[in-house]
Amino acid sequence: MDAATPLLADYRGLPGTWDELFTESGAPRPAFRRAFDALDVHTRAGFAVCQGLAERALLNQGVTFSVYSDQRGTEKIFPFCLVPRIVSAPDWAALERGLVQRVRALELFLADIYDRQRILADGAVPADLVLASKSWFPQLRGVRPVGNVRIHIGGIDLVRDPKGIWRVLEDNLRTPSGVSYVLENRIISKRVIPDVLDAARVEPVDAYPARLAESLRSVSPVDPDETSAVVLTPGPYNSAYFEHSFLARTMGLELVQPADLFTDRDRVFCRTTRGPRPVHVIYRRIDETYLDPEVFRPDSLLGVPGILRAWAKGNVALANAPGNGVADDKAVYPFVPDIIRYYLSEEPLLAQLDTWVCAREDDRRFVLEHLGELVVKAVDEAGGYGMLMGPQATRAEIEDFRKRVQAEPRKYIAQKRLELSTCPTWVEGKGQVEPRRVDLRPYVLNGREGPWVLPGGLTRVALKEGSYVVNSSQGGGSKDTWVQKPEAT
Repeated sequence: MDAATPLLADYRGLPGTWDELFTESGAPRPAFRRAFDALDVHTRAGFAVCQGLAERALLNQGVTFSVYSDQRGTEKIFPFCLVPRIVSAPDWAALERGLVQRVRALELFLADIYDRQRILADGAVPADLVLASKSWFPQLRGVRPVGNVRIHIGGIDLVRDPKGIWRVLEDNLRTPSGVSYVLENRIISKRVIPDVLDAARVEPVDAYPARLAESLRSVSPVDPDETSAVVLTPGPYNSAYFEHSFLARTMGLELVQPADLFTDRDRVFCRTTRGPRPVHVIYRRIDETYLDPEVFRPDSLLGVPGILRAWAKGNVALANAPGNGVADDKAVYPFVPDIIRYYLSEEPLLAQLDTWVCAREDDRRFVLEHLGELVVKAVDEAGGYGMLMGPQATRAEIEDFRKRVQAEPRKYIAQKRLELSTCPTWVEGKGQVEPRRVDLRPYVLNGREGPWVLPGGLTRVALKEGSYVVNSSQGGGSKDTWVQKPEAT
């Protein structure tokens, strides 16, 4: 088509899906009219130039990630689509309430599971399911973290169904990643399409590092003004190292590796040229099983011996707390609505996906009979790995998963494939926008004052035509998420 054609001309969403920018009739959604008009001023040729500038800026700023499956271990730019994903102010306000409710309930669940386990004794959640989780660590029972906070940073993955209803896909309560791309994407939008950003009246996201630092200091065992906080990274070969260094820099905190820390008399210290310096808060980006060789893996070279003793004594705060994975186990996910009702005496504000837990005999029988119709997920995998997309799978793949489920039923859950919402997305090879499926990961910070939700989040997009997999490691990319400011009254 002619390069002088307006960017969004002739765009049509996918049948049977909710499009984020357009109604079913093909008209822009009323709340986004001003943003649409500003965006459609750009021609396809002009937007191609803008998209190229955005990608060059990301590359120059080192916004990359490592792909472990690539034998060369190459650093790749995180694919970015400059066409934004917009969320209206009323829509976001409802979403925010649901996210706060969910994090509050999961925080209470973790505190209970590692203490009296009332919810298990009362039968509100199956005890055998919870205590069989690979992320349940009985050796941590009885530990009360300083500040009584376990979920300092939560990443709650959301999707929209064909009716536009937000649904929680999964919870990430261990070391949720991706927020650096949220902040970098916004910087790029400001530089490249400031006219569209202004027209859309968008909430800022640049307060996140300061809010995160404030949240971390709020749970310190000493006065926040005297607190020494660090970001703990496995090192530059980690796939998310860019994010570790980015957050440390923007928070004004020191980025340390395990060899920089040691413990003495159940306290944590950092080695410096001026001698040992006490450390009171550690934002850890290391998997908990590698965190302390005295408690978890004795062969870990990434751990700090004794760090969990210091944490148990209340001499250091670890964000996020070890053991959180039991609350974001995919087999526990179906029971989160019951968890909310149990602890908060409230009805869940956010919907979920109907889920079959293969550890249950009836559920397992149904799943095995309908493998070709379902999405089967391993409860301890992430990034789109360990998953069967039944409707798109070959007969051999289905039979392989049948054997897996039969051999280790506790390891798998299943859901019906949801038609994810779509968003106009720039397709490089075609020089035009087409609908591509998206999800959303908002970030919730939690300190002594309670939860705070970043107004936006990481919109991940399945760049491959027809794909449902949005993960960057499998060909996905990201978009800037624009939450509109409320209309002035």
